[in-house]
Amino acid sequence: MSNFVFITLLAAFPALSTDMYLPAIPTIQQEFGVNLAVANLSLVVFILFLSLCMLVYGPLSDKFGRKPILICGVGTFIAGCILCASSVSITMLIASRVIQAAGAGAASALSMALAKDLYSGVKRQQLLAYIGVIIPLCPMLAPMLGSAILKFASWRWIFFVQGVLALVAFYGTFVFKEPVVEKTKGGFLSVLSRYLVVIKNVKFSTYCFAFSFMGIGFFGFVAASADIYTRTFGLTQQQFAMFFGLNAFGFMAGSFTCSRLCISYSSSAILKASLLGILISGLGTCLFAADPVSFGITMFIGTFSIGVSRPVSNHMILETVDRDIGTASALLTFTFYICGSLAMQFVSFDWASKIMVIGLMGVLGGIIPISSLLIMREGHSEVQQ
Repeated sequence: MSNFVFITLLAAFPALSTDMYLPAIPTIQQEFGVNLAVANLSLVVFILFLSLCMLVYGPLSDKFGRKPILICGVGTFIAGCILCASSVSITMLIASRVIQAAGAGAASALSMALAKDLYSGVKRQQLLAYIGVIIPLCPMLAPMLGSAILKFASWRWIFFVQGVLALVAFYGTFVFKEPVVEKTKGGFLSVLSRYLVVIKNVKFSTYCFAFSFMGIGFFGFVAASADIYTRTFGLTQQQFAMFFGLNAFGFMAGSFTCSRLCISYSSSAILKASLLGILISGLGTCLFAADPVSFGITMFIGTFSIGVSRPVSNHMILETVDRDIGTASALLTFTFYICGSLAMQFVSFDWASKIMVIGLMGVLGGIIPISSLLIMREGHSEVQQ
């Protein structure tokens, strides 16, 4: 198994774990007799614990190496899939999603670390962009696969299928050749203290925090899309899957565009243009998204722009650190997903218009990163003077 394929499989875990069962959320609501906010806890709790576990796996991989952490993580994820499929209540499902998230955190955090370990410069930027082309196939195809499973079987089979797909990555954890990296020394607390070292890097911290807001509009869309398309717009689960797939295609098209642009244009120019696209998407969603088509178009602009910006922003952030790569990668992924989990729960409340809330999130997702670029540029100019 090539390094590229293996890193791609690891990076796909969050999408594999969420998007496949999105069409089943209304069914889960009905079976367990809960409202959307409670049903969405199975989604939000997953993202929250995925993010928290990354903070542990990152520094542990710097101390013990990538392979043992990945073997433990992917194995835990498979066990979580079995428990999710066996759930007899919403409480058990949410608890099982915590176990699933604990395993997925290792795969997600270390995919970024391996990209830093094995690639550099433009090659890393292109790798992240190519992964960005392939990964959106998960949210594009996963809801369709989930909908197909629901036509013939219970929602529980969705989690069994997730477990089977994870077995491929589990095989990869045993056969891939681990890169030689400088390992940190000391006990567990000493290892975790490396976060202080990374956080004290002002450039890393500023970009890491600000760029995490780029995806909050999309995360809000993920949490509310099934409700908006099936209840507000009256579409079927299969029609919802097609509209959701359009946004995944936007990610893929954006990442492919980034892989072409990064050859001829600077990271700064690409990032500024894509952040402007996120801002325009948010404004368009607030002003024009009144039906499935217009909502789909404005969200497509947003997901396309995020697809362009993510490889470039991740590369820019990773370029600010030379040591503690696992720790920095975990913190980078953690902040992105923790912002996303908060956005998912926020949009799940009983708002008069969830579409308007998603649009406002998109506006913030453009303004905050743009502001950070301006602040850091002004700070750099002052230092030079």
